Amino acid sequence: MIHRPWLTLITLAIVVGIAPVQASPPEQIRAEAEETARLLAKLLQAGRLVIEQNQALIDDVHKGDKGFTPEVFERQMYEIFRQRTGIDLSAPAVKTSLAVPPLARTLLPALIEAGKDVVHDAQVVINQRGIGYKNFIPATFGSQTATRFSKRSQVRLKQTAVQPRNPKNEPDEYEASVLHWLSGRPNGDAYVSELTEAGRTLRVMMPIYYQRECLACHGEPKGEWDISGYQKEGAREGDLAGAISVKIPLQTE
Repeated sequence: MIHRPWLTLITLAIVVGIAPVQASPPEQIRAEAEETARLLAKLLQAGRLVIEQNQALIDDVHKGDKGFTPEVFERQMYEIFRQRTGIDLSAPAVKTSLAVPPLARTLLPALIEAGKDVVHDAQVVINQRGIGYKNFIPATFGSQTATRFSKRSQVRLKQTAVQPRNPKNEPDEYEASVLHWLSGRPNGDAYVSELTEAGRTLRVMMPIYYQRECLACHGEPKGEWDISGYQKEGAREGDLAGAISVKIPLQTE
């Protein structure tokens, strides 16, 4: 593991809310990219939470048409994101809001569209009567949405974990070191950022923690087979589940 004492300082600055000093152009570029990455991770988390809150509806074995359309998903995603960030992405003023960096004004709508496309493509599964568990869960949504978004932009968005169930979410060396560092810290609203590749790329990771609803598949008893066919991890509410990893190339010219 790479020791990173700066992580504590970054986390404290974010949690306490220290006002930034006047930034020079390169620092401003990094600051805007970092805020964009943070908002992207928050938005993907909001989408995951929408799926979680509608899980009982999605898995209703008796109901056919659930009414959980991409448009319904979008409205709920907007509301959760607004509650968590104070930013209303459905408002026209967001296009000129100082709280939203110029880069984010392009990327956030692209992520919303990717999420809506995933929900659209899952309609046949969601609306199928006679089947309960449909494997359309927050992790599935997040993985598919992140992949679609990454293919449409220069930003790489990814869910990752120390021992992911989906091999596509396997952490790289940087992600593994940050996950290891985060696993020893308490649950909190913080993130980690670092410049890599000779300062040309900004990497940001935002942790995901197990909620009570997650424990049906990831909780106790450890090793027992869950409804999706995987062995439970024995996790407890508040344990680190993984992280959303964002990789943004910096345009410094």
